[in-house]
Order: sequence, then structure tokens, then C-alpha cells
Amino acid sequence: MLDQAYSRRQFLGLAGGLASIVGLGLVGCGGSGASDAADKGSAAAAAESVSGEVTYDGASSFQALVEAAAEKFMDANPDVSVSGSGNGSGKGLTAVAAGTVTIGNSDVFAETKLEADQVKNLVDHEVAVVGMGPVVSKNVTVDDLSLEQLKGIFSGQITNWKEVGGDDATIVVLNRKAGSGTRATFEAAVFGDETVDFKGDAELDKSGDVQTQMGSTDYAISYLDFSHFDDSKFNAIKVEGVEPKSANVTDDSFKIWATEHMYCAKDADDATKAFLEFMLSDDVQGKLVEEQGFIPVSAMKVVKDASGKVSAK
Repeated sequence: MLDQAYSRRQFLGLAGGLASIVGLGLVGCGGSGASDAADKGSAAAAAESVSGEVTYDGASSFQALVEAAAEKFMDANPDVSVSGSGNGSGKGLTAVAAGTVTIGNSDVFAETKLEADQVKNLVDHEVAVVGMGPVVSKNVTVDDLSLEQLKGIFSGQITNWKEVGGDDATIVVLNRKAGSGTRATFEAAVFGDETVDFKGDAELDKSGDVQTQMGSTDYAISYLDFSHFDDSKFNAIKVEGVEPKSANVTDDSFKIWATEHMYCAKDADDATKAFLEFMLSDDVQGKLVEEQGFIPVSAMKVVKDASGKVSAK
């Protein structure tokens, strides 16, 4: 079961027809249909009625964006319910490959988590880009760390804040569990191809868990996507002297970032196709993405492939 599913009332009590998509023909889960959706824009024009149940699991980093888009989509489509959870990219990809959900949300490419025969049956929708960075407790005086220092801390080689210019206090490392796309993105930027098995002082399930723990733990360090930064609870710090801001992600000046993917099966049902096309429409890409703290794919000056290689557009 999806452990954080919305109530039926929340999703089905919202009004409309499939007015949320302009000319979005349900030609398939992705491909030219998905690309056309991004260009056609407004959710105001009427389209053929659609009904059904859309379910998702996966990355907690952009779950709030998906939830916000789902509310708008269901406003216009009262016969569709959209519900899901954020149990990590690995679980989301496994679930969509197995058919237990219709959409798998991920911070990483499916080929990094699934077998090739599973990936070939899925279609990728790149819906946003997100920056991710280290966060430290309010009582930590360090405000900038190099990638090499982060590598030392998250491998267990650096254990005291005084080793990186801070107070004489033991570093409390709050990590994410294996399978987390946020963890995979962070470790790829910090460790490259090196294998990492350091767990830290705790391994947390979700971004919200990190927020909570960071707000109540002294001398701690972890990492979060920009949309989960909360300067009332902890401090986001620079990396290599570069501030963790979306503007610095667009040209890869800030190195820790990921493309947010929503995967579905090639033979996905019409409701799932329609929702994913809505995610690529101007209603979401032109406003909601940035409102939720993410970067539109169109704003990026660079792209990153499945191997982590960054190149200019």
C-alpha cells in the first residue's frame, strides 16, 4: 500500500473535465506526445474526458511538486485520482517496473537502479532540475566546505569540526538510506566513481526526516535538495565557495544537482499519460516548477547524462 496516499475526497472532490491539457493527444507515455505537451501550454482548453487512478512512489525530493501538480490536474479532472508516496527513488523505480504503481519518481536515471530488460519497458519524463547541497546544524560555525572535505566527512575520515575550521566538536553525520536518489546524486558529486559504504550516525528514509533531525541535532551535517532547505532549522552552506542557489545550478557552477524523472510503462493507461503530459505543460513548467523551488529543464544551460557527465546544451 502507498503509505501516504491522499484521501479520496481530497482528490476526487476537485472539479473540471480534462481542461487541464491543451490538445494533449494520448499518443503514448512520453516520446513526441510528451514533448508536444510541453509546447502546447495552457490547461484551459477542453480535451477528451479521462478517468482512472494514477499512483506513484519514489523520490521524496520532488514529491511536493508532484502533489501540487496533482491537485491542479484533479481540479480539472474529477474522475481521476492521483495518490502516492515518497519512499525513495529506488523503491519508486522498482515499483513502476513491477507495475505496482503507474509512475516511478526518481532523482536518478532508471538504468542506474534497474536491469536493462526492466528499463526498456519504461518511458522517462524529465520534469524539473533540482539542486542539492550540504546542510549543517545552527550551532555549526563552518559555512563553506570543499568537495574533498565533504568526501572526508561522509567517508568517516574527518570526524571533528575543528578539522575543517570549526569548533572542537564531534561531527554527527545524518545520511540517507541506500536507494535514495538524493544520496546517489550527492555521492556521485562528492565521490565520483568511488564506492561508499559509510552509513554515518543515522540513515534516514526521507527528506522530511532529515529536516526534522537536523532541526534538533547539534553539530550535525546532512544534505537536502534546495526545496527542503529551511533556515529556521539549519543552515545550507557553500561548496567550493559557491552558494547553493538555482542560478548557480543552471551552468553547473554548483556541482550537486539532479534531473527529476517520472517514469511510466510504455503501455500506461490514459489517466497516467494525461497526468504526465500535464507535468510537461506550461501550467506546470511555466510557473509551478519554480514556485515549488525547482528549475525548469528549459532554463538549464547544461545537461547531465546517466553516467553523470555534464555537457553544454
